[in-house]
Amino acid sequence: MRVAAIDCGTNSIRLLIADVKDKNGHPELHDIVREMRVVRLGQGVDATGWLAEAALERTFTATEEYARLIKKHKVDKIRFVATSATRDAGNRQVFVDGIRERLGVTPEVVTGDEEAALSFRGAADATGPLSPEDRVLVVDLGGGSTECVLGTVDGVTAAKSVDVGCVRMTERHLGSNPPTDEQQRQVLQDVDEAMDSVSRIVPLSQTTHLVGVAGTITTVTAHAMDLKSYNPDKIHGSTMSVDSIAKACKDLTAMTKKERAQLGFMHEGRVDVIGGGALVWRRVIERVVSATQGRVQSVTASEHDILDGIGLSLVR
Repeated sequence: MRVAAIDCGTNSIRLLIADVKDKNGHPELHDIVREMRVVRLGQGVDATGWLAEAALERTFTATEEYARLIKKHKVDKIRFVATSATRDAGNRQVFVDGIRERLGVTPEVVTGDEEAALSFRGAADATGPLSPEDRVLVVDLGGGSTECVLGTVDGVTAAKSVDVGCVRMTERHLGSNPPTDEQQRQVLQDVDEAMDSVSRIVPLSQTTHLVGVAGTITTVTAHAMDLKSYNPDKIHGSTMSVDSIAKACKDLTAMTKKERAQLGFMHEGRVDVIGGGALVWRRVIERVVSATQGRVQSVTASEHDILDGIGLSLVR
């Protein structure tokens, strides 16, 4: 079977076309196409509650391009999943109708809990085969929201989605690059409040492995690894100390836009929001380390995430 998965978030829209093959009784995806476009669908949503016309047009243009690729590769099944920005928008029906017209399928505006489950399914393999004792916390840090999902070899045990993400925090608090100390304090306060709500649902203290997914986290990892260009093969499955990741987060937050743009691994669509995303990721890591009383001292980055989970969900 050949499947196409589309993940439309607050900052980017991504496409995966893959062949599904059996591996020891379990489905495995073999990539044909992986594409990402930064369309900033969530531009202004936190403040206005509406999807901006320009943001919709950027998203529709990318969808038309993806539709041509899907047709070219003769896909059997398609699933289009939309997340945080679309959940929040008062005019989301315009988005739904526009995607259906261009792609022939209805986009699913999933709940935060389903988003979390899809992220876990796609990312959990980054640490390698799981043992029955492992408790993996997958953190999917997007543009508008962050999902924290704790699971085992048998699947998700607890999950919580909270409205902190790189675009939302940048638009809400960060009026300058680099941000002032007070602006950073406001972001960290929002993240602490969000993680308080996470901890009431997700038993963070049980975590044995911490896995981070999505563009903010892989970009921070690229900086921590001192990569000269973005290399997903090196990033995927890489495990680094929490101290090295925290340092990378602080470095990226302290940079100007010009300094960030000169980094070979930095996507141009992340230059203005990576500081906010790095603040969120640093605080999340600190909270997990604290909850586990220091037992978690490393972080694994995964290039496989909700997009892979969407693809695997088509195999039911």
